[in-house]
Parts: sequence; C-alpha cells; structure tokens
Amino acid sequence: MVSVVTGGAGYIGGHLVDRLVELGENVVSLDDFSSGSYVNKKAKIIRIDLRTEIPSIEDCQTIYHLAANPDVRTSMQDIEEHFSRDVKVTLNTLEMARRSDCSTVFFFSSSTVYGEASRVPTPETEIMKPISNYGLFKLLGEEMTEYYSRTYGMRAVSLRLANITGGRVSHGVVVDFVRKLRRNPSELEILGNGKQRKSYLYVQDLIDAVLLLNQKFKGNYDAFNVGNDDWVTVEEIARIVEGVMGLTPKHIYVDDGSGRGWAGDVRFMLLDIQKLKGYGWRPSMGSAQVIERACKDLLEMWGSVKI
Repeated sequence: MVSVVTGGAGYIGGHLVDRLVELGENVVSLDDFSSGSYVNKKAKIIRIDLRTEIPSIEDCQTIYHLAANPDVRTSMQDIEEHFSRDVKVTLNTLEMARRSDCSTVFFFSSSTVYGEASRVPTPETEIMKPISNYGLFKLLGEEMTEYYSRTYGMRAVSLRLANITGGRVSHGVVVDFVRKLRRNPSELEILGNGKQRKSYLYVQDLIDAVLLLNQKFKGNYDAFNVGNDDWVTVEEIARIVEGVMGLTPKHIYVDDGSGRGWAGDVRFMLLDIQKLKGYGWRPSMGSAQVIERACKDLLEMWGSVKI
C-alpha cells in the first residue's frame, strides 16, 4: 500500500516523507517545487501542480495533505494565489483520494482557524473566527475534508497546528531573527510590540503525533489541536536566539499600535492539547526549548554561509 505526501518537497512534508521512508513504507511525494526543494531519493517523486491536475494513485492507503502556501502575511495581499494553493489544491487532493479509493486523509490545518480565541488554552470546540485569509482558507479545507469523509466514507483527520519549527525550518520567527542578526549583529528588528505570545512545537514531535493518530484514531472524522503545553513571547524568543548566537543587539520595534507583526497576525495562541494527549502523545520539550533547539538546528544547517 502507498502513502502519499502532498507538499513532500516542503518543510514539514519533507520530514514526514523521511520518517515514512524510515518505517519502510512505499511513499509517493507530490510537489510542484515552486517553494520547497527537498527530495528523499527513496520516495517516488512526482512533479505536479495540484491546482490543475488530479492524479490517480494506485494502492493508495493514506494521503497526508500539506501542499499549501504557509505565509499568513502574504495571504492578506495575494488572495487569489493563496486561494488556489490553499483551497483549490485541497479540493483536488480530496478528489484524488476519492478517485483512488484512498482510505485515510490527514489535512494539515492551522491554529489560525480560531483567530483570536476567547478561551486560552483553546479547545477544539472553540468557535472558529479566523482573522486572516490563510486561516479562512484552512477552515474551508477542514469543512471540505469533513464533507468528503462523511459523503464518501473516508477516515479523515484535520490537524490544527501550533507554530512548528526545528530541523530544516525555512520560515518563521527563528529564521527571521537569525537571518537579521547574521546581517547586522548590533540591531534586531522585531515586528509588533514583542508581547505577542505563542506556542511552539518541534517538528519531530508533530510527526510523532501524526503517525500515532494514524495508528490509533478509529473514528470517521475529527479535528485535533497539535501544539505545546506552554508559550513564549516574541521578546523571549529574541533573547533565546541572541543567547545562542552570543549577541546583545538593540531592539527596534515595528508596531502600528495594534501589537501585531502584520495584518492577520494572531497575537496570542495557546492550544488545548488534552484530546491528543488522550492517545498517549506528549511534546518532548517546552516552547522555549523548542526555540533554542530550532536556532541551533538552523545555525548548524547554514554553517558559515551568509544569509
């Protein structure tokens, strides 16, 4: 049987492909290579634009759908581009699952579906009021996934992710801070007021959660928060990164008065992960440790290369 990873050349997708290959699974990685470039040579690589093509996968068992444009900030500007990559691609992936008689679909959603939640930690039962197009399009993806599960008899799961980092991370606050400090060690620009507080999870912990749910979840459809038990402020993240790099720069804040880093930025995010914990999963480290580990991963990966 075949496991399919859409967005398999991307950050999370690439790590998932690696783990599935290590487990001896027959893996097909689908990607158009418009942003990601990762290739695991033990997987079957198919270059494809899922916005316009719907492949049929023989012996398909599980589809892990990660293909998307993950940039919340640009979703507020390039709306049609994000719609095509975040909604149309999801629809076509679900059609691929239906046509291929695939038994299971994992849709990688986002904590941004909640917007600025009234309850923190935020449970899966919270009313979803996204404040970005990215969050809206992920919510639409969840609705489509539930519909296909109910209508066509697929087992399906939506995963509402906290901020995932570490390993070969290619975007996010750690990448932003390290890149800026390598260019100018004496000054660090911080988007927003630095008081934004969010939860971070190491990428391998996410992969553990996904594979555990694939093994243990026996329902037809459900949504799960995947995050950490604690959170850190952007200011704290800056101090952690500076500590790893041995720097003490001046902080320059770029804040329009709202405290947000950009339009659509959720200022406070901490997910309630009790439902996932009920399956026996736990984060291996807290958010501050995740940030430190991610920074070290990044510096090791980049080495002496100027970014």
